Amino acid sequence: MFTFRRSTMGIAALAVAALALTACSSTASTTGGSASAVDAKTATSASAFGDLDGLAAAAKAEGSLNVIALPDDWANYGKIIEAFKAKYGITVNSASPDASSAEEITAITSLAGQDTAPDVVDVGPAVALANTDKFAPYKVSAWGDIPDENKESTGLWVNDYTGLMSIGYNSNVIKTAPAKLDDLLGADYKGKVAINGDPTQAGAAFAAVGLAAVQSGGTLDDFQPGIDFFQKLNKAGNFLTVDPTPATIASGETAVVFDWSYNNLAAAAATPGWKTTILPGTAYGSYYNQAISKDAPHPAAARLWQEFLYSPDAQNLYLAAGAFPVLLSSMTTAGTVDAAAEAAVGKMPDTFVSPTSDQSTAAAALLSTNWAAAIQ
Repeated sequence: MFTFRRSTMGIAALAVAALALTACSSTASTTGGSASAVDAKTATSASAFGDLDGLAAAAKAEGSLNVIALPDDWANYGKIIEAFKAKYGITVNSASPDASSAEEITAITSLAGQDTAPDVVDVGPAVALANTDKFAPYKVSAWGDIPDENKESTGLWVNDYTGLMSIGYNSNVIKTAPAKLDDLLGADYKGKVAINGDPTQAGAAFAAVGLAAVQSGGTLDDFQPGIDFFQKLNKAGNFLTVDPTPATIASGETAVVFDWSYNNLAAAAATPGWKTTILPGTAYGSYYNQAISKDAPHPAAARLWQEFLYSPDAQNLYLAAGAFPVLLSSMTTAGTVDAAAEAAVGKMPDTFVSPTSDQSTAAAALLSTNWAAAIQ
């Protein structure tokens, strides 16, 4: 079954789950082998280890990598993790797959100094921008192919993949796909519409409000129309403050779900009758962001993970799941894109919008102030 990432869970539960990880190796900030003089925590590129082979040797000496909030069927992370393990022989400890972006940061703080702390995070833009003080700068070997607007200049965070904000629905319950946003205000959707988490904490839910904004006369500079739409949806009795799960989708409790296209496609593979639609007009996307914890207990493995994620192997695995990788354009030019996966997913729409760093920060502040009151 697929798993909806970025739902809200208790911080105490998160810490307990993370503490349960198997930590086979101790923290090692100074690596062994050919890179014995390298402090991996301060390395800003593979050249600090001599080359990528030197980095791989240092990471293998550490032996483990701690990841968090990576469900197997979220953007193909299950296959990506298995491919990394197979290539490098490094143990991957995966904690709390249903954690939100905000809870990933909480884990960095609450588990600081422990072998079970996250080495890396994959977070939404608002959370990434608000927590750069917790990240270590690092530039992957493919740095020059990543557009400037998709990365922090020193490598504190780097975009990795995006999807399109979509509407998944149970076609056994909803016979006709919504053709426009306001269709969801109708009586057929009473008590049926959910979003994936809290938009003040979860990237997918943040994007649902963003889509509603640009579909309701707002812009990336003004999310208020999106908040207003969900307030109307709530007053109509159609909005559910329930995080969707495989069980709620299978039972029909959450018969309509705003989520990333790759998540709704995963749901369709697991739930008979589940379909996905992209509303006509402006499409909304938002890249998730890779970052290395500055206190990573396995700093070389964290950096090797980043190198792997920005290799054609991992970027094509994102694409195969319906997530558009940040290096898609450069891979197309280089002839390294998986043509079959690209054909199955389709092209990015011409009317695609994605918020800038400043727009994400402003929208996050607005949601923090106005969201809770809107859905009371």
